[in-house]
Amino acid sequence: MATATEDAGGPRRSAKAWSGRLAADTNPTLERYTSSLEWDRQLAAQDIQGSLAHSVALHRSGLIDAATKESILSGLTQVAVELRDDSFEFLPSDEDIHMAVERRLTELAGEPGARLHTGRSRNDQVAVDLRLWARSECLRLAGAAIDLQEVLLRRAREERRTLLPGYTHMQRAQPVTLGHHLLAYVEMLNRDVDRIKDCHRRADSSPLGAGALAGTTLPIDRRATAAALGFSAVTSNSLDAVSDRDFVAELTFCCALLAVHLSRLAEDLIIWNTREFSFVTLPDSWATGSSLMPQKKNPDVLELVRGRSSVPLASLVGLLAMLKGLPLSYNRDLQEDKRHLFAATEVTETSLSALSGLLNEIRFARRRMASAAADPELLATDLAEQLVAAGMPFRTAHERVGAAVRSAGELNLRLDRLVAQRWREIGLPADPGQCGLFDPRRSLARREQPGAPGPRAVAAAIRRAATLIRRSRGWIAAESQRQPPPPASSGSA
Repeated sequence: MATATEDAGGPRRSAKAWSGRLAADTNPTLERYTSSLEWDRQLAAQDIQGSLAHSVALHRSGLIDAATKESILSGLTQVAVELRDDSFEFLPSDEDIHMAVERRLTELAGEPGARLHTGRSRNDQVAVDLRLWARSECLRLAGAAIDLQEVLLRRAREERRTLLPGYTHMQRAQPVTLGHHLLAYVEMLNRDVDRIKDCHRRADSSPLGAGALAGTTLPIDRRATAAALGFSAVTSNSLDAVSDRDFVAELTFCCALLAVHLSRLAEDLIIWNTREFSFVTLPDSWATGSSLMPQKKNPDVLELVRGRSSVPLASLVGLLAMLKGLPLSYNRDLQEDKRHLFAATEVTETSLSALSGLLNEIRFARRRMASAAADPELLATDLAEQLVAAGMPFRTAHERVGAAVRSAGELNLRLDRLVAQRWREIGLPADPGQCGLFDPRRSLARREQPGAPGPRAVAAAIRRAATLIRRSRGWIAAESQRQPPPPASSGSA
C-alpha cells in the first residue's frame, strides 16, 4: 500500500500531507487532539462527490490524462462502497475524512491517487463538502418540518369547530378553537421552512477552486465543477470562500428557532396533559410509566423535545463564539463548526419526527375544552365591545365591565347571570341573552377578520396553509432534482 507505513509494534499509519516540510513524526497526543474524524465522517459522501467532480475538472484542463482520471474515479467508487459497507479501515493517523479518503484512494490507485489534490486545498475541499452537506440537510430538515405541518393541518381540519380557551399569562382569556390554535404552529413552521429555503440559497455557491486562500495558477474551470455539483454559482472571493461559515451559522439558527417552536408546542401539550387541564390523552404507545408509582402515565417524549431544544441553542452560541474572533482567512478553529452544526440538526430532525408521530395519534378532550371555553368571563371583552358599539368610550366600557366581573366574583355569580340582572345599569341597549352575547360560538362568528378564529377565517387559513405546504413540497422536489445525489456512503464506519 503506497502511502502507508508500519510503526514498529504499533498500528499502520499513513504519511502526513506536510511530511516534506516537517520531518519529525507527529506527536500522538497532537494527532488525537487535532483529529476531526469523530465529526466529519458525516461528510464522507460529499467528500467523494466533490473529488469526483474535481478529478473530471483536472482531466478537462489537461492536468491529468484519461487513464489517470479513470483510475481515480474507479478508486473513489471503491472507497464509497467501503464506507457504505462499513468495511473502510480508518487509521489513527487519518486526521479527517478528506485525508482518510485520499489515503485509501492512493492505496487502491497508486500514483494517480497522489494527483487528485492538484489545484485544491483542504480549505476549499472542506468548504465545498460542508456546503454540499448543508444543501442536502436543508431539504431533509424542511421535509421533516413539512411532515409536522401536515399532521398539524390534518388535526386542525378535524378540530376546526372544537371550542378551546385561548390563554394569556397562563390564564383564560378569550374563546378560540383548537383548529385555530394548531394552525398557529403551522404558521411558525412555515416561517421556519422559509428560513431554511433562504439558508439553502446562500449555501448554494461552490468554493471549489478557491484553494487555500488565493485560488490556483492551474487552469481549472470553477464554473464547470460548480455545475457538476449542482451549485447555481461560484463564490466571489477566495478569502471569503474558505473562511465563510455564515451558512453554517444560519442553518444552526434555523434549527435553534425551530427547536424553540417545538418546545413551545411540547409545553402546551404537557400542560394540557396534566390532570388539572385534562385537555389531551396520550396514546399508551407514546407515553411512559414510573418505576415506582404504578398510576403514572408520563409525557416523556414531550419533555425530551422541550429539554433537547437546548442543544441547537447551545450549538448556535458555541458556533458564533468560535467565529467571532477569527481573522481572514482559514483558521483551524473552523474545524469545530461541524460538532455544533451536526448536533443541532440531528436533535431538531429527531424532535420533529417524534412530535409528528405523537400528534398523529394524540386524543383531544373536546367536551373538556368546550366546557372550559364556556366560562362567561372569556366574553368580557365582547361585553365591553358591545358597549363601545352603543357609543360608550372604550375606557369607560372597560371600567364598567371590570366592575361587573368584580361584583360577580364577590356575589359568587357567573358573569352572564349578573349581566342579565344589571344590563341596563351597565349600559347595554338590550338584554344580552337575546343577542347571544355570552355564546362562545356566536362570539367566534363575529370574528371573521383575516387571521381571526371565526369559522370562515379558519377555513381560509386551512386552505392557505395547504397551499403553502404544497409549494414547499414542490420546492424540495425541484431542488432535489437539481442536485446530483452523493455517492452512497454512510460515513459512519
